[in-house]
Amino acid sequence: MMHSIGELSRRTGVKVPTIRYYEQMGLIEAAERTGGNQRRYEKGDLERLTFIRHARDLGFPIEAIRELISLSGHPGRPCDRADTIAAEQLAQVREKIARLQKLESELQRITGHCDGDHAIEDCYVIRALSDHGLCESEH
Repeated sequence: MMHSIGELSRRTGVKVPTIRYYEQMGLIEAAERTGGNQRRYEKGDLERLTFIRHARDLGFPIEAIRELISLSGHPGRPCDRADTIAAEQLAQVREKIARLQKLESELQRITGHCDGDHAIEDCYVIRALSDHGLCESEH
């Protein structure tokens, strides 16, 4: 069964311009064209796009996805490289979580000092943001 680009978009949740971008990047094959020059995609394209969408949702960069796609084309090959790619992504996610937790703590500290009743020149949030830049440059 052949799918139009619009149908592919609806079924995968990937926007049409993004599908075209993935074609340009070589992540999916360039679609066959009808006599009216409309793109037509096969079931394998739908499966590949679903794979890419899930990988992007997990934060994998395009190059990692490209490598995973390449690896998937060799079914008898050991999966150690795919595991390494996933472990590297997990490490990146954990680093982001740690940075976000630090941001949360700092914002909690800043907002915890203000009841909203002060004049803006006495606002702890404004002072903390202004002073933070001076403290950082001194270190």
